Amino acid sequence: MMKTSPLFLRELLVLSAIFVVSPGFAQAANPADAPSLIITSDPLPESLRRQIYSKPVRVRSIKPAEVMSGDYYNQTQTLVGDKVKQITGELANIQGKVSSLSGNLSGLERLNEERAAEYYANIATINTQLQSGTTPGNPRLVRRLGEAEGHLETLSNSVAQLNGVAVEASNTASEASFLLEETRAAYSLSGAIEEDHVHLAQVEDSINSTIILIQRVLNTVNDDVTRTSTYLSSEHENLRILGLAVSNGDFYGRSLADRPFSAAPLYASSEGTSGAPLQQGTPALSGPRPLAKIKFDRSDVEYQEPIYLAINEALKRYPNARFDLVAVTPTQGNAAEVAIESTKARRNAEKVLRTLTQMGLPQERIDLSYSESGQAASNEVHLFVK
Repeated sequence: MMKTSPLFLRELLVLSAIFVVSPGFAQAANPADAPSLIITSDPLPESLRRQIYSKPVRVRSIKPAEVMSGDYYNQTQTLVGDKVKQITGELANIQGKVSSLSGNLSGLERLNEERAAEYYANIATINTQLQSGTTPGNPRLVRRLGEAEGHLETLSNSVAQLNGVAVEASNTASEASFLLEETRAAYSLSGAIEEDHVHLAQVEDSINSTIILIQRVLNTVNDDVTRTSTYLSSEHENLRILGLAVSNGDFYGRSLADRPFSAAPLYASSEGTSGAPLQQGTPALSGPRPLAKIKFDRSDVEYQEPIYLAINEALKRYPNARFDLVAVTPTQGNAAEVAIESTKARRNAEKVLRTLTQMGLPQERIDLSYSESGQAASNEVHLFVK
């Protein structure tokens, strides 16, 4: 057998490939008999070139105005948006209650002012006539006294109405606090758009403002109740004295209960004070230093919270402790200035005494006294625990 050289075989293969892809062969051959692999040197068809060589694709340039167009921000209904509408409706309901409470409170305050003015008009008429001189049991004064008692009783009824407003305000405050927590929880809900969180922030601020208004109403109501209760207690005592004066036709003035320091002794600590004899009794647990010292060197001294904390701590350590409330008068100045400061010190001490009793400390556990001090620049009130 004759051997074939590699060069000859390569030329034969090339000729065979040219023969296979010739146009005449493609037209004459049966498609079923067409080879699966066709090797040709002809260029690719244009349609096939566009499919194969389609990269890179040129995209159009997007302008910033297209990104910020209104298409993205079209109104979209979301679950959080529905929640915002619900919260807004509940907030409007709460704000309506606050407006009603504020109106009721203002009406009660105006009515109480009118009743107090009528009460004091009757009291002034009675005192003026008693001061000028009158007969025992004067019917005119008796009638005025009855009218004053009626106005005072009406004021007593208004305290119950004020307490009702306070209860409603407390309930409304609870509703507002719950709505605030519900609003804050809505931030974590899924499916919200940007506008939903903006609306939530607006509603949250509105709820916070409403809560502040409710707290203001509560503070005003509590102040009115405290002030009216103290005023009624004092005026009931004055009416008893005034009734006795009308019966006898003599002028007595205000009740002695309003001047608790009128019979107060000079204070002496366990170590004694200058110019004062040492009093026998239980020595002060706080020693020569007072438990609390209040300097009334201006008109708006805020002493309530510090003195409450001091007494609270003292009662925790000594549940059965008693207290010495001392009105301290500075000795600087002439006799007239010292007398004026002494009167101011006793009035301020009476104010502190009323504060302590309102805090729940029984008046029986408070001993009243007065003292003088060369170191004090203004009148002071000292509180000792013993």
